[in-house]
Amino acid sequence: MEFKDYYAILGVPRTASEKEIKAAYRRLARRYHPDVNKGQAQAEARFKEVGEAYEVLSDPQKRRQYDEIAAGGIPFGHGRPRGGGGPRTGRVEDLGDFSEFFSTFFGGGQGFGRSGGGFPPEPPATEVERPVDLTLHEVLHGATRELHVDGRRVEVRIPAGVREGARVRVAGVGGGGGRQGRAGDVFFKVTIARDPRFERRDDDLVTTFEVPLTTAVLGGEARVATLESELSIRIPELTPAGRTFRLRGHGLPKADGGRGDLLASLAVRLPGGLDARQRELFESLRRAGL
Repeated sequence: MEFKDYYAILGVPRTASEKEIKAAYRRLARRYHPDVNKGQAQAEARFKEVGEAYEVLSDPQKRRQYDEIAAGGIPFGHGRPRGGGGPRTGRVEDLGDFSEFFSTFFGGGQGFGRSGGGFPPEPPATEVERPVDLTLHEVLHGATRELHVDGRRVEVRIPAGVREGARVRVAGVGGGGGRQGRAGDVFFKVTIARDPRFERRDDDLVTTFEVPLTTAVLGGEARVATLESELSIRIPELTPAGRTFRLRGHGLPKADGGRGDLLASLAVRLPGGLDARQRELFESLRRAGL
């Protein structure tokens, strides 16, 4: 009976970690899977051999037993190993898709056929989460990020209007992965950077703009910054500080395709100082009860 060098089959050292074994299995399973190599008996045989090796080396108990068998003193690839762990069963006549070595030392099994049953336990596809930081300008227009996940370059499109804490899913590029090379999903968790000019409230933006005292009292024009440009608005006379102007359609994208509003709160800018003439004018206003 030929000894099976499962480490060599997966191309990993005997000191390989569980992660390294899983990665090697995923790579080889993709390469030799029968669905990729239709009608190629050699590839199918290699696929079964890879699955058998993974069945043993991915199971801590079976791996310990295998290492004990390998330590029995017989070089890999030469005859039947002695000592350490001995056969659990006699020769199995119907070996299915397992080798005689596997069936002798680790029991029979259902094999690794393409029907879906009998594969070694498939490692679960795992989810991976990565943070992604956006500015409000990128929330307005959408953004593209290129990140690296498990040595692969992943480009993700972040849709416009995304909310803080949202998870943008990119399927099949995460960790884990099964016998057909399926990988888990990557979720990009959105964090939106603070903007000193705007506060977000759902799909609306809130900002503050300043006008001189004279404009608040007498009325006039004022400029209000948006995420894209500036707008000119009319300030009625005797407008109190704190009044909010709603600028429709200048907020962030909505799920229905529209846009929220920009809520601009007026702040009155007082003069930095008064000369004699200005003081006289304000004194006269105070005497008039204003």
